[in-house]
Amino acid sequence: MDHPITPAVRFLREKKVDFVPHLYDYVPKGGTAESARQLGVDEHAIIKTLIFETNEKDPIAVLMHGDREVSAKNLARLLSVKSVEPATPERASKWTGYLIGGTSPFGMKTKIPVFAERTIFDIERIYINGGKRGFLVEIDPIVISESFDVRMVEVAI
Repeated sequence: MDHPITPAVRFLREKKVDFVPHLYDYVPKGGTAESARQLGVDEHAIIKTLIFETNEKDPIAVLMHGDREVSAKNLARLLSVKSVEPATPERASKWTGYLIGGTSPFGMKTKIPVFAERTIFDIERIYINGGKRGFLVEIDPIVISESFDVRMVEVAI
């Protein structure tokens, strides 16, 4: 299957990570429910990469189940900062090098701290963005903790 060669794909190849590419028709605002429907997989196994920023304007990435949201209040408490909020699409793109809807934790332009919801690692295979809208890669979640320094958190709501 032909798939895009993104910074995320280059990163995975460099780390010799086995992945299965999955292309789907990107639907603006369709989110993980749409990709899950098109790929015929449980939305809980689709992992979104969300870019937040602290009140000090520091970027952080949070990996979260597609069918869950991040509690910004709990995340701020964990980080010992006053507040955390979603980064604007412009700032997120500047830090990651990716467009919203195509953000991957792999191959980001800036080294950003990555936090992952602990239960992601209970799933056998996850689907995470491959660095382009309409493109997910299926991987073993252990790859995330083996590929970079990731901090496990419990901030799902």
